[in-house]
Amino acid sequence: MGDRVHHPPDSPIISSQPQTTPSRVPTAPRAHRTYVVTIPKDRVYRVPPPENAEKFNQLASRKNRRCHCCCWFIGILLILISLLAITAAIFYLVVRPKALEYSIERIDIREFNMTSTPPELNVTIKAHNPSGEIGFHYEKDSSVEIFFEDVMLCKGVVPEFYQPSNNVTVFKTTLEGSVMKLRSSDETELVKAEKKRKVPLTVKLIAPLKIKLGMVETGKITVKVDCDIIVNKLKAGAKIVSTHYYCRANVLWPFKF
Repeated sequence: MGDRVHHPPDSPIISSQPQTTPSRVPTAPRAHRTYVVTIPKDRVYRVPPPENAEKFNQLASRKNRRCHCCCWFIGILLILISLLAITAAIFYLVVRPKALEYSIERIDIREFNMTSTPPELNVTIKAHNPSGEIGFHYEKDSSVEIFFEDVMLCKGVVPEFYQPSNNVTVFKTTLEGSVMKLRSSDETELVKAEKKRKVPLTVKLIAPLKIKLGMVETGKITVKVDCDIIVNKLKAGAKIVSTHYYCRANVLWPFKF
C-alpha cells in the first residue's frame, strides 16, 4: 500500500471549486448640501405693490384711447378727402372749366431811349374766357412786365374788371420804365436784333383773380402768363412778328361760400 501524505495543519486547503467574488456593499446616499448666495440690495426684485397694477391699467387705457382717437382722426380725414375728390369730380363734369387764353394784340412804343429818357409802351392784351359757367374778377396787386433778355425794360398793372363766362375782353395798359445803362453785351445784342428787325421780348403777366360760379365765389387765385414775342423794331410804329404763350394758374385759397 502506498504511503499517505499528511498535510500540515496550518497549510491552506486548495479546493478545486471556483471561488465566487463577494457582492458590493451598497453605499449610503450623499447628504444634501446647502449654499448661501449673497445678492446686492440694488439687484433684489420685490413683488410690486397693488397700486402699481392700478397705474398700469390707467396707462394702458390711456394708450387705448389714444389709438382710438388716431383711428377716428385718420378715418375722418380719409372721408373728407374722398368728399373733396367727389365734389371736384362733380364740379368738373358739370361745369367743364376751361383754361383762360391771353394774347398780345398790339404794342405802341412812345419813347425808347434808355440812356436819356425812360421807355414808355402801351400794350393791348386780349383775355378770352371760354368757360360756359364761370366768371372772373380781376383783383388789384397785378403786374405786367416786359424784358429784353434778363433786363426789365418797363412795367405796369392790369386794370380791375369782371369778365363773365364766354367772354372776350380787350384791355390796354401803360408800361413805364426808368433810365438805365445796359450792359455792353446786352446793348450789342439789342443793336444786332434791331438790324435784323427781329427784337425778342418777353411779356410777364401776373393777375390775382377770383372765380365766380353762381352764388359761389372762390378765394384768390393767381394766373401767371409768360409770352415771348418778336417785334420788328423798338420805335414808334413797331409791329409784332411772332408770339408764343405759356399760361399757368396757382391756386392760393380754397372755395368759400
